[in-house]
Amino acid sequence: MKEQLALDALQPLLKKPYFTSKEVRTLGITIATLHHYIKKGIINRIRRGVYQSATSKNSTFQWRDLIEAVISVSGGVICLISALAVYGLTEEIPRQHWIAVKNSTSIKKSREIKFTRLRNIELGVTKVVLEGVSVPIFDRERTIIDSFRFLSRETAIKALKMGVSQKGSKKINLLKLQEYAKKLRVDITDFLMMVTT
Repeated sequence: MKEQLALDALQPLLKKPYFTSKEVRTLGITIATLHHYIKKGIINRIRRGVYQSATSKNSTFQWRDLIEAVISVSGGVICLISALAVYGLTEEIPRQHWIAVKNSTSIKKSREIKFTRLRNIELGVTKVVLEGVSVPIFDRERTIIDSFRFLSRETAIKALKMGVSQKGSKKINLLKLQEYAKKLRVDITDFLMMVTT
């Protein structure tokens, strides 16, 4: 593809806060052409496989690192402490970005990302828009159940209490929570009784 034609084809991606090398290849543009635009200063490489326009104004937002982390991991889903932080269900500040991947996924270790390997990665996956970018995340109910599975009991109970006390659309669905608990074989009956009575 000629340079100007490739640049024209890239325009929709350059308007997005972030885009991936996979999206670039889908447009029929080679990675070599992408690297050419990086050298010319048209595109910035944020991290491996994640790029943005050099003129992007999205460099200082709250969730930037988390967004970059999840879109850099093929099939990754925001989970556990990171998801609790997004939903306002924890007071902890994540030191790493918690990303769930399929149990069989081959991934490189990263200091910024804490990977959690799961067999059932489809249950409770939803999308949330952070700073204009739609990213995959487990819903509130799955996040709370996973907290009981993988985090400290104290963290999980606090998240459950906060979820029950939230109002409107942010309030957790107790029926869905119990359904997930059953599917993932986690007994939360006593904890539910404690926070709802």
